Amino acid sequence: MEKSEVIKVTNKTFEDIKHIDEDGNEFWYARELMVVLEYTKWGNFKNVISKAMQSCQNSNIPAFDHFAEVGKTVPMPSGAKPKIIEDYKLSRYACYLIAQNGSPKKKQIALAQTYFAVQTRKQELTREQYNQLSEDEKRLYNRQIIKNKNKYLFDTAKVSGVENYGKFNNAGYLGLYNETAEQINLTEFI
Repeated sequence: MEKSEVIKVTNKTFEDIKHIDEDGNEFWYARELMVVLEYTKWGNFKNVISKAMQSCQNSNIPAFDHFAEVGKTVPMPSGAKPKIIEDYKLSRYACYLIAQNGSPKKKQIALAQTYFAVQTRKQELTREQYNQLSEDEKRLYNRQIIKNKNKYLFDTAKVSGVENYGKFNNAGYLGLYNETAEQINLTEFI
């Protein structure tokens, strides 16, 4: 199979299970990825996820930025109480790490490695390209990155049970600047 054919096959497979959130961010669910990668047991796939998360942490990148733990409700037969199963909402980087930590003997892992490596490279903005942007374009680019990071932060906060986002946000300002958002806004006008 030629390189272009591999990418076409993987694009269809991995693109089919890709989700887009309300802010336009792409993500994949671990349980759906598990099926595409032809794992039959959650425990085995969870071991691969754990290795990928460790790779992320060892690179000084917080794993929760890319591996958001979510629960899914599964209906049970005969009207029994629905069961909540463990799942993860994965970024492209998380999927790439999972592919890198999977068994290279599996054809689907090899296809995943190719797909996520090629697609990740397409998404990157090199330092040279960044330096060629105008100041306004740099500001917009950086704003988008911050928006995406904040989205992950608030998604994680929601999963963790945060209900008062104003208080949560102010705690972040206090931690970073030792001032509340209101104090920061007041000092801008002084």
